[in-house]
Amino acid sequence: MKNYAVAIDGPSGAGKSTLAQSMAKELNFVYVDTGAIYRTIGYYAWQKGIDPTKGEAVAGLLPELNISMAYGEDGLQKMYLNGQDVTEEIRLPEVSMYTSHVAAVPEVRSFLLDMQRDMAEKQSVIMDCRDIGTVVLPNADVKIFLTASAEERAKRRFRELKQRGSHKDYGVLLVEIEERDYKDSHRSIAPLKAAEDAVTIDTTDLTFEESLAKLLETVRERTGL
Repeated sequence: MKNYAVAIDGPSGAGKSTLAQSMAKELNFVYVDTGAIYRTIGYYAWQKGIDPTKGEAVAGLLPELNISMAYGEDGLQKMYLNGQDVTEEIRLPEVSMYTSHVAAVPEVRSFLLDMQRDMAEKQSVIMDCRDIGTVVLPNADVKIFLTASAEERAKRRFRELKQRGSHKDYGVLLVEIEERDYKDSHRSIAPLKAAEDAVTIDTTDLTFEESLAKLLETVRERTGL
């Protein structure tokens, strides 16, 4: 039976992870949150007090890392760093900016590339990040570039943090998202951009249900599932 690979790229806060999880459940695929893997390294650098803009210092941490993932009964991906469950910690707002810098380090990307490709060879997967369709899985069966306006993404992040009991100013979140967009799209290594053969889907004015339906329709049209 053929294994399928679906690559979902797009800026921070576009809803990639939440939608990809629901898609994977619907299609019976394995969801791989590659951003969480990068966040795990960003979290470690943050913990160690390393300047994330110093690539050599970040690369020096890699031999100390043992990163693994597992899937709970709820089907959600859990991240483990040197044996410790860090699934919640890597979502801290402070880790986001660290991750953006860390993800631009060539040694970090090489460190994780084989891990991601190996997953896609062994099973049908949906992977989301910022360079899956352009770098990690250039031969993916379906490539989607998921986006939304910076303002809408900031609103979603504001609501998400509020639900978690964390209160952060909307204006601050908007500035952070715009800065993250700029860094991700202007980095020299694997910059954020849509693959030439990707389908761009803008969810700014779509509900979650409408976005999910559009994504599933795209996958089914491209794969015949």
